[in-house]
Amino acid sequence: MAVRVRANAIGFRDLMVLADNYPLPIRPGVVPGCEGAGEVVSVGEDVGRVKPGDRVAATVFPYWLDGPFRRDNAAQLGTMIDGMLTEYAVLSEDGVVPIPEHLSYEEAAAFPLAAVTAWNALTSGGAPRPGETVLTLGSGAVSLFVLRFARLAGARVIVTTSSAAKAARLRELGADEVIDYRENPEWSGRVRDLTGGVGADRVVDATGPLEQSLKSAAPSGQVAFVGYWLSGADGAKPIDPGLLFGAGAALHRVATGSRAHFLELNRAVAAHRLRPVIDRVFPFEKVHDAFAYCESGGGFGKIIISHA
Repeated sequence: MAVRVRANAIGFRDLMVLADNYPLPIRPGVVPGCEGAGEVVSVGEDVGRVKPGDRVAATVFPYWLDGPFRRDNAAQLGTMIDGMLTEYAVLSEDGVVPIPEHLSYEEAAAFPLAAVTAWNALTSGGAPRPGETVLTLGSGAVSLFVLRFARLAGARVIVTTSSAAKAARLRELGADEVIDYRENPEWSGRVRDLTGGVGADRVVDATGPLEQSLKSAAPSGQVAFVGYWLSGADGAKPIDPGLLFGAGAALHRVATGSRAHFLELNRAVAAHRLRPVIDRVFPFEKVHDAFAYCESGGGFGKIIISHA
């Protein structure tokens, strides 16, 4: 089927692909961009799940429909197969999900990568329970969605960040506690202070260092490791087996998520009429400016490219 792309989102992942510094293979000449939303304009004879006029968002891994992440479903938009940073995209009906009615195309484009990653990180092994403590690292797009989803589940949320301005924004979004990791480089101790010495039930680590995440986790807690490439040099440091054993937490890596994860989060987004945090919107003809702004860092929320 053919989709007229109405909006895209870009982030750190896209900068890594352009720099040829990404853990998945990159096909020469591939159309970049793994996040996009648009309108179905035509379908093939055997397509029954969507019809012309439907509003859809693309899944980052179009062949990962459900179940575990495997080599045979690892083809990703914008790396191995053509992505969404284009005016029209040819996609499989299995590679899209409906857009919740209350979202604009620009808002919907913010969900396919960071939101699906956050949902997978939070719900693998069971969704958070009311009253549990969730720790998420940094104020990047993944952490912002973790904060929003965890609050919907009734969890207490602790977030790390690097500035008073970002801390204020995080509290506005519902963070119960915010830790400045520049003032507290050994911030796991602060997490334990805030949890009565127990630690966080769930930790979503998208920035590192993983050592501090393990020290922050409660015994029998969970640490979702959202890609070592997002955690910078700290993510690649060897972990002492004694620390891993002593933490007593389950460590699992998160590679975005499946179509099933996306459909699950869409139901929650629709039920609660949740909207993403958007930093800036650039017109399609200003793509280069959007990437330059992304590379400059310091934003808060998703960077969107609108085709309107």
